[in-house]
Amino acid sequence: MSNPLKKTMVYLGLADEEEAYDDAPQPTARATRERESREVETRAPVTPLRKPAVVRQPMVGTVSEILTVHPKQYRDAQVIAENFREGIPVIINLSQMSDADARRLIDFASGLSLGLYGRIERVTSKVFLLSPENVAVSGDGGIAQADADSVSFAP
Repeated sequence: MSNPLKKTMVYLGLADEEEAYDDAPQPTARATRERESREVETRAPVTPLRKPAVVRQPMVGTVSEILTVHPKQYRDAQVIAENFREGIPVIINLSQMSDADARRLIDFASGLSLGLYGRIERVTSKVFLLSPENVAVSGDGGIAQADADSVSFAP
């Protein structure tokens, strides 16, 4: 299939592949071997990318600040993500959001905490705590691990 117009038509679904292959000559075994040997010669060497053992160093020492966010819309998730990425614990108060946006934000925050090896915990029905991997949260057991599927936003 050497005709670029036919290739484009097949790609767009305007022509069948059979029509495109009917007028193309079948390559011989020798031609196939020659083409493969040329491809091997022209390929650039591939260097695999390896993930570094330590992506970032967590902050050592005590936590110097905790950010409290009262998001009103989903786009406020950017502030949460930027601060959490810096290793700052974030308290999210969802009382000013609609239930649908609040669920979306909790789904986002769950993915964010999972991706950065942190934790998300439910404090009250509409307040959640995102803690980075280097921050330990202790309590009397009243704080339960947040589950996005079982989150209800009743007042």
